[in-house]
Amino acid sequence: MIQSETLELLEWHRLCQHLATFAATKLGATAARHLKIPDSQIQSQELLDQTKEVYQLETRLTTGLSFEGIQDIGDSLERAERSGVLAGDELLAIATTLAGARNLRRVINNQEDLPILTDLVADLRTYPELEQEIHRCIDERAQITDRASQKLGEIRTDLRRLRTQITQKLQNILQAKSGAVQEQLITQRSDRFVIPVKAPQKDAIPGIVHDTSTSGATLYVEPNSIVPLGNQLRQIIRREQAEEETIRRILTEQVAAVKPDLERLLAIATTLDLATARSRYSYWLGANPPRFIQRGDREIITLRNLRHPLLVWQQQHEQGQPVVPVDLLISPQIRVVTITGPNTGGKTVTLKTLGLAALMAKVGLFVPAREPVEIPWFDKVLADIGDEQSLQQSLSTFSGHIRRISRILEALGTGDLGLGTGEKEIPNPQSLIPNPQSLVLLDEVGAGTDPVEGSALAIALLQYLANHAQLTIATTHFGELKALKYEDDRFENASVEFDESTLSPTYRLLWGIPGRSNALTIALRLGLKPEVVQEAKTQVGEATDEVNQVIAGLEAQRRRQETKAAEAQVLLQQAERLYKEVSAKAASLEERESSLRASQEVAVQQAIAQAKGEIAQVIRRLQKGTPTAQEAQQATNALNQIGQQYQPVTPAKPKVGFMPKIGDRVRIPKLGQLADVITAPDEDGELSVRFGLMKMTVKLQDVESLDGQKAEPVVKPKPAPAVVTPPPQSVPEIRTSQNTIDLRGKRVADAEYILDKAISEATGPIWIIHGYGTGKLRQGVHAFLQHHSRVNNYEPAEQADGGSGVTVVHIK
Repeated sequence: MIQSETLELLEWHRLCQHLATFAATKLGATAARHLKIPDSQIQSQELLDQTKEVYQLETRLTTGLSFEGIQDIGDSLERAERSGVLAGDELLAIATTLAGARNLRRVINNQEDLPILTDLVADLRTYPELEQEIHRCIDERAQITDRASQKLGEIRTDLRRLRTQITQKLQNILQAKSGAVQEQLITQRSDRFVIPVKAPQKDAIPGIVHDTSTSGATLYVEPNSIVPLGNQLRQIIRREQAEEETIRRILTEQVAAVKPDLERLLAIATTLDLATARSRYSYWLGANPPRFIQRGDREIITLRNLRHPLLVWQQQHEQGQPVVPVDLLISPQIRVVTITGPNTGGKTVTLKTLGLAALMAKVGLFVPAREPVEIPWFDKVLADIGDEQSLQQSLSTFSGHIRRISRILEALGTGDLGLGTGEKEIPNPQSLIPNPQSLVLLDEVGAGTDPVEGSALAIALLQYLANHAQLTIATTHFGELKALKYEDDRFENASVEFDESTLSPTYRLLWGIPGRSNALTIALRLGLKPEVVQEAKTQVGEATDEVNQVIAGLEAQRRRQETKAAEAQVLLQQAERLYKEVSAKAASLEERESSLRASQEVAVQQAIAQAKGEIAQVIRRLQKGTPTAQEAQQATNALNQIGQQYQPVTPAKPKVGFMPKIGDRVRIPKLGQLADVITAPDEDGELSVRFGLMKMTVKLQDVESLDGQKAEPVVKPKPAPAVVTPPPQSVPEIRTSQNTIDLRGKRVADAEYILDKAISEATGPIWIIHGYGTGKLRQGVHAFLQHHSRVNNYEPAEQADGGSGVTVVHIK
């Protein structure tokens, strides 16, 4: 009895109705509305495995699992077994159900890694020969076909012939007696063919009157000349009906012969539909599969962001308020959790949410919480929630609660409370739990009577439940229950948060901190006279006020910690994102560098091969005949030209150290001062510097850069004889693979990074390939070049080098 009461208190029937809306068949919807709760953890785990596999299967299929054609044929099977004759639509429903079940089995067998579903449909028999026979005898309108039997075909041929004969005769009469008929129409009354005749001229067409119009102006007459044909037609119709019944009886007998297998088929289809409904409902809720834990193995109950499924439905379909999730993290040693706080703060909703989560896990549904979802398997969920006051039974609120709690204790399989010893020593909990798998939910425990006695009764009851149930969650306003945590490590406190500035609850659950009722604060904010509230505070006592202040401080500290944790989480996410971006760019650069290195190696190998070929040609020319000195000199010149052409130019090594320039800021270690260079070093290695208001001349070796580089000493050049040198010739700008940068396909941000590196290392002009495209990359490259300090100028390349799709950059 208490089990059904608990389901009613938790509104389990509403959740089942919501689940039924996700079923595809009438049988599945009925099973969902009357959902059976398993009696063992093995059954629950099997249902969960079914839900997981259907969830996995539907993610692979484009249209989901189809139950098209499957109908409720249970009543038809019962009537067939009792020798009843099934109608055409009933037989057709059996055929479509067989086809639908076969399609389900085929879809499941075509998938891998579905052991539970594959085993479920392994024994499914769909009798394709029976399905084909039904479709041969019954068409899509549920009518018996002519091909059902030879006799039926002959009867219907006679019927068509006789109807044609009757129609022809009636047409002749209508034409011959057109003045006597109401309209040129042949119709039927009671399976007899008749024509509408005007009432005043009924004698013009002798026959049998089968019907009269409402006004009496028209008589529906069967002419005497076709009465024998009508009688003959009726006899043939009787023969047709008898043959149709014979065919349906034969088909019904075939159905009755395989009734057990068809009932098994219906059960499997219903099981699959129910598993699919659970999967789709779980997906709609955004739920995750639970894992059943053993608290004896020191596993923690983990339900983060747990949401009430009925409130989620109300929010989505009834424009309800957003659902505020709760976090339930309960250590294995905890047996009782007392939730305190103001009314309307969400204490009762928390009880119902946990109760529904436990039941959802038992029936194979996912739990609307964040992964991981870890919860024990409770064999019984027992609840006392709400007001049990009854005028008919003369029950007060307190009496109603006590009666229901008594039924809970009876369901636990325990006798008396056993609390009369007065000893505070806590025995081994496991030795006192006859039913260790129970979840007990108590709302306002001990309420409805004298506060002192109610508090004492609540303490005794919770201590008893700590010994005889796996987990108890109780809401209360009694301050004495908050202290149980500090006397017994099996107790824990929690509270619902309340915003005093807005006088409204936040519906968040805070762990480890007992709540305050906030009654006096609320009363003052709502306009109660301050002197009354102050007198009430006096009556409460200073100790209680101090406790409330301590609790308020703890709540404020928790809020600060949560704010800092949220900020730290945001920073962590930003750091992770930046790390991913930098890693991606580094990988891209490494890939491009290796690609360039590979292309350079290919170019070098090609150049070596070409040089070897040209050298071989020179050697072959020398080998022809007797080489002369002039030919040897020509060969030497040719080899020198080949060497100059293919030998890579060794870049000049950069000079070590630095050379101060006018305007640079340097450090003078001997003086411990920073100074600005006002004249460049002369040939003796001396330069002028200024620091503050002072100017002085220092040696080059006495200064260093701000990053610690020593200046390179000046070496006086030896006097050399005057030699007239020709003016230097300008070095032609030659484009090679080393001074060409291909940015096509890059983003502007990535291109800027590559350009900056290339420009800083360049010793001459560089060619940048950006292509045409939309022009955004070219614009970004030009904007970057325009502000770079090393870029002297840039211009489009020659038409032969790519035109406006390539930019030539000249370096300072």
